[in-house]
Amino acid sequence: MKLFFISILLLVLFKAEAQSSALAVADSLYVVGNYSKAINAYSEVGGLSAALQIARSYNAVGNYEKAITQYQYVVDEDVENQLAQFELGKLLLKVKRFEEAKSVFKNLSNLNTTNPEFQFYLGEVNRHLDITDESIKQYKKVIKLDSTHLRSLFQLAKHYTIKRERDKALKYIMQGLDYYENDVSLINLHALVLFNDAQYEKAIPLFERVLALGEDKSYVFEKLGISYNKNWEFKKAKEAYAILLKRDDTNSQTYFDLASVYQKESKLDSAKIFINKAMAVQKPIFANGYNQLAYIAREQKDFKTAFKFFEMAHQEDKSDARIYYNIATTYDQFGSNLQKKLGYYENFLKHYPNEHPFYYETARKRISELKEEIHFAKE
Repeated sequence: MKLFFISILLLVLFKAEAQSSALAVADSLYVVGNYSKAINAYSEVGGLSAALQIARSYNAVGNYEKAITQYQYVVDEDVENQLAQFELGKLLLKVKRFEEAKSVFKNLSNLNTTNPEFQFYLGEVNRHLDITDESIKQYKKVIKLDSTHLRSLFQLAKHYTIKRERDKALKYIMQGLDYYENDVSLINLHALVLFNDAQYEKAIPLFERVLALGEDKSYVFEKLGISYNKNWEFKKAKEAYAILLKRDDTNSQTYFDLASVYQKESKLDSAKIFINKAMAVQKPIFANGYNQLAYIAREQKDFKTAFKFFEMAHQEDKSDARIYYNIATTYDQFGSNLQKKLGYYENFLKHYPNEHPFYYETARKRISELKEEIHFAKE
């Protein structure tokens, strides 16, 4: 009898050692990225730990459906396994199965109310589902659990930046930068908040820092170009736009913005060159080009040419009330036909009754004056 128990014990030990050896082989294959062989090795081992590793291996090779199936098996067998649920939830979020991911993260948030990552990912799912109020609530929960959670601080700051709620945006931006001063996403948001607030001089060094930290996307140069121009730093503005044109010489807005720099420098001939280039590369926005050419001609006191360009702009975009207002005021400056002047102003009030009060009142006042002039001219 004693010999029998010893035999059983030796058999169990041998089996455990063999399983341990097989698991070590599977683990070594997984660690070096040999996932297909690792899957086969784990399949021979069996058990929940091996099943979890199979799920991870499928995830690593991009076979997401099999990975999800395997994760789901592990989670169903071990409902308390938070790690498996967490990895499953992140994968469901990755493949945009948002409702399923929400169910997973909601369960995790209830299982462990003090884990900021679970709360954060529940916020992420709600954000992707466009449930903004719920996502913001979750990000704020995260900040209460971990005041240095940069991803939540960024999402909150971005939300309030988009809503143009400057003070709230700055609160979360500065909270994040106090923890990590080189967070390029938060520095970029800080620059955008100041840019949106027309604080161009303060925004410039922040955009420059974003570039210095390696984030050299085109939108940074666009904002910098505008900021330099607004801050009368014309040389730097031109340099920013030159970089943009090297990247994309078919972007009409860059040419228009560059023309604005030359116009501000009173280099009107150069401004016209870039406006014409803008119109050549993107014909659908002729209205903007004609409008800017009209402004330049008016600055040069060439009212007839300005009037012609304003009319051309109006033909391209009849919804823009300011263009038609400029037609009326420009003809008023050089035209001699009082009835025609009156007609332009009356048409403006007729077709654009809800325009800015200044334009409306100016047109109404001028109509009254012209009617008097016409009346006295008849006498």
